[in-house]
Amino acid sequence: MKLAARISQVSPSLTLAIAAKAKAMKAEGIDVCSFSAGEPDFDSPAHVKAAAKKALDDGKTKYGPAAGEPELRKAIAQKLRSENHLDYQAENIIVTNGGKHSLFNLMQALIEPGDEVIIPAPYWVSYPEMVKLVGGNPVIVMTDEKTGYKIQPDILRSAITSKTKLFVLNSPSNPTGMVYTPEEIKALADVIVEKDILVVSDEIYEKILYDGAKHLSIGSLNDEIFARTIVSNGFAKGYSMTGWRLGYLAAPVELIKAATTVQGHSTSNVCTFAQYGAIAALQGSQDCVEEMRQAFAKRRKVMLERINAIPGLKCAQPDGAFYLFPDISETGLKSLEFCKTLLEEHQVAVIPGVAFGADNNIRLSYATDMATIEKGMDRLEKFVKSVNG
Repeated sequence: MKLAARISQVSPSLTLAIAAKAKAMKAEGIDVCSFSAGEPDFDSPAHVKAAAKKALDDGKTKYGPAAGEPELRKAIAQKLRSENHLDYQAENIIVTNGGKHSLFNLMQALIEPGDEVIIPAPYWVSYPEMVKLVGGNPVIVMTDEKTGYKIQPDILRSAITSKTKLFVLNSPSNPTGMVYTPEEIKALADVIVEKDILVVSDEIYEKILYDGAKHLSIGSLNDEIFARTIVSNGFAKGYSMTGWRLGYLAAPVELIKAATTVQGHSTSNVCTFAQYGAIAALQGSQDCVEEMRQAFAKRRKVMLERINAIPGLKCAQPDGAFYLFPDISETGLKSLEFCKTLLEEHQVAVIPGVAFGADNNIRLSYATDMATIEKGMDRLEKFVKSVNG
């Protein structure tokens, strides 16, 4: 069987692969400390589940509009206006099968063969692969710890060419957890407007912030940047609704109509009764969000202190999300070998930084219980000491 050539250009997701291997080892009875999955360990909020159950009882089990239930699109638009100061209406929203799907639809609707998409590294694993799948060219721009793993305005400007169509902005970031300050967002917006390109702002971790860090939606700055902004978001991280597969895209109506056409010929509507759970998430109590955030903050502190106490590892403090992205270069190992050996010999699952375009780093998620964190850090310390002799 001859497969499509585009598939050979796309790498499988290392994050999903390692998470799957860790789960398989656990199923065999092996005591694995897993820091691999980007998934909160909390249950979905009770009022969200209750709303979905009620929707089932009320017969919300049929096909719905491809762009999403009207009530949910209105609720998302209201959320974006009140929380993010983005002047969107329901017609500017499409509900998708997770945040990842919103970005996939965007690339399908917007990017043509030869178009360039600027992606700062370290990056979320799927950004460049989605661009490749539609024949676009991902332009990877490296950042480092000196700049907080954030792209600088002059670097962005120099990366833009006549073929540049889109810039991918992710704050808070997966994998680094870094958050662009309002001043940094404004500086990037000036370049985007000056060069007249589009920006997609992936804001899936916007509610998970620490130490007074502030999230600013880039499109809220002025009319010129708003016209060039596309927002991707969802319910997975902030509301611990990963398995619900609920995301959304907010953009000019023309783009939303195009994304709806794509979705109409691929998945059609998102699970109907699940969308009523999303409405409850937006309109109900937000105490569940703060409860998780506070727990993540405590775990972040413990894991960060443990990692930075290990000779051979160093890690910058993240301001958001639930990841640490330590530098392992002093161990002399590249990330894939480091992670493979750590899992096989010490039963600790972490993600190699090469998956994110940074082979001298690894990613650890602290979206797990404190006991697992303490045990896993003991094993990580033992492994690094054995490597360093």
